[in-house]
Amino acid sequence: MLYVVIVFLGLSILLYILMGGADFGAGIVEMTSPAKIRDQVRRITYQTIGPIWEANHMWLIITIVILFVGFPAIYTMLSVHLHIPLVLMLIGIIGRGTAFVFRHYDAVKDDMQRIYNLVFTYSSFVTPLFLGLIFGATVSGNINPNAVNFYDSFIHPWFNFFSLSIGVFTVAICGFLAAVYLVGETEEFTLKPFLLKRSRMFMVAIVLAGGLVFLAAEVEGIALVSLLVQEPLTLSILLLATLALVFLWFQIEKGNRKSSRALSGFIVSAILIAFGYHYFPDIIITQSGENLSVFNSAAVGKPIETLAWALLIGSLFILPSLFYLLFSFQRSKVM
Repeated sequence: MLYVVIVFLGLSILLYILMGGADFGAGIVEMTSPAKIRDQVRRITYQTIGPIWEANHMWLIITIVILFVGFPAIYTMLSVHLHIPLVLMLIGIIGRGTAFVFRHYDAVKDDMQRIYNLVFTYSSFVTPLFLGLIFGATVSGNINPNAVNFYDSFIHPWFNFFSLSIGVFTVAICGFLAAVYLVGETEEFTLKPFLLKRSRMFMVAIVLAGGLVFLAAEVEGIALVSLLVQEPLTLSILLLATLALVFLWFQIEKGNRKSSRALSGFIVSAILIAFGYHYFPDIIITQSGENLSVFNSAAVGKPIETLAWALLIGSLFILPSLFYLLFSFQRSKVM
């Protein structure tokens, strides 16, 4: 039953990046839009993510519940040593959601709309940035359970070059997903060419940010490049993602909505699977070498079995409803 829980944990993280990441990316695309078309971008963003944006946080909640119940040692270490970026990420989620609702449903249209827009766009940037910082901290080996001062315990694990590079890479991924998704949502003469350019801009950003991650790993003494080269499967998956990115560069111009979205989803999934396979089964790599994995940190006995059954039974109710929600609100979209 432990493997059932591990699969659900991996899928929850993957789906949160693919779906929730695209929602965050919509705010990033809006933030980088020229002022003259920002209202159009804002309108198409609302039409696209408005019906389902809140449902996407379900995957984050499932991830937290799985860690809390199934892997309490991992949950505890994350909550203690990474509580600063976790709190800032949650503030970003709350601020973004609040601003998203208020700017569309506020009965009075006044100067507060500008505040709502600023909160929405900057929160959309900050949230995936800190999400990436958290991931970088877990695999960088900078978490020190035996630290005796505030900086080493609560700042250094996430505030370093490698973690910052992962944060930038996560922002680029979110912007990339949103730009590709939004291309298929409009046929407006002025808006579609802009979204096509933004899609390609974020493709370039992914490549550059990915290079920054490898550079930061070398600077920080993290043997990421050498280990990836030694793993044929991981290297093959990353090469496939790169080839798919090249194919998408030309495919997106044709306006094939389904294939473009499928390719963008495959690229991001391949990147996450490659890095997940590289670090598996470890979730947190520590300075002391006593890494926390899904095997040595799993709860003993009934908690794992009960959690596995809860996830299996719950998915029978949740997943069909979610897919129907997505299907319902896509039927009227531009094809």
